[in-house]
Amino acid sequence: RRIRKLVDNSYNSDPRIIAFRKADIDEKAAKKKAKADAIKAKKEEEERLKKEAEEKERQEKEEAQKVEKAKQEAEKKEKEAQKKLIRNERKKLRDLAKEHNMFADNEADKLDRLTEIEKICTEYTFQQIQDLNKRLEDNSTVRDVFLAELDKKKEAERVKIVEQTRSGAGSEKVSSSTKEWSHDDLQLLVKAVNLFPAGTQQRWEVCAEFINQHTKSEGVVRQAKETLAKAKDLQSGNFALSSIKEEVNKLAYENLQKGQKRDVVVESAASQRTETPAEALGFNNEPWNSEEQKLLEQALKTFPSSTPERWERIAEAIPGRSKKDCMKRYKELAELIRAKKAAQAAAKKS
Repeated sequence: RRIRKLVDNSYNSDPRIIAFRKADIDEKAAKKKAKADAIKAKKEEEERLKKEAEEKERQEKEEAQKVEKAKQEAEKKEKEAQKKLIRNERKKLRDLAKEHNMFADNEADKLDRLTEIEKICTEYTFQQIQDLNKRLEDNSTVRDVFLAELDKKKEAERVKIVEQTRSGAGSEKVSSSTKEWSHDDLQLLVKAVNLFPAGTQQRWEVCAEFINQHTKSEGVVRQAKETLAKAKDLQSGNFALSSIKEEVNKLAYENLQKGQKRDVVVESAASQRTETPAEALGFNNEPWNSEEQKLLEQALKTFPSSTPERWERIAEAIPGRSKKDCMKRYKELAELIRAKKAAQAAAKKS
């Protein structure tokens, strides 16, 4: 043991061993420092590259914005120049009209000529007004030139109206004659039009999808154009061009028969009971007015689903309505909202 201790003391005191250990420690520290420096340099390089990419992207974006701004300014200047040119040509036409007494032979025609001149100024393009002004300036019989232009304009308008009428009548005929509308489908159409008012996105696609989801007619798929044409047919009241007259007459006859049967039943049962089955079950058959609807909406917000005896409290807040009335109304509104969302989602997918 003494010899071992002596050897250890000599080993620890040997300057060569001490120098070797120090060199080993320094080498490890240098390697560790070099590794950390490499990681730091790599991170700094990545950050530099990222900043350069961001700066490049920013510069490109600024350049694109400058180009777009210059383009918009050029377009604006061009529009302003076009507006100035067409204003000058309109002024020239009005001045020519004043010089030649509005191209009229008598005072009675002056107002009509003035109206036609304003229409030309509004409807004609710059090129058309410029061409008309040149013809009026180069011709001695300016009145005849202007009247010929009016005849040409009226003929073009007449041809356009005839073409639109033919195309509209043809499309309505095709859409209305492809598939017959049943009474249930007509009711669904009226319901869809009321459920999705004007302003709804893709309104007629949504209405058509609503009808397709709820129709009882098998193999019948309504399109947006067909639905729009039928709705126009209903609104116009043109019964001679559709089968709506037969449907309405049939419905009126059925309602008349049902009303007669109901009168007989009521008269025979009047002595037995004085309330309807719905009233016996606690329902109020009177339609909900706007005031009751507002009270229901407020009560639903005031008493959330976690409130104990929620529907009893809601019913207390609405005079003349029972718990069953409020629950029934809530279910009806929820069903309408679900149907509306489903129709809109289906229309977007299609």
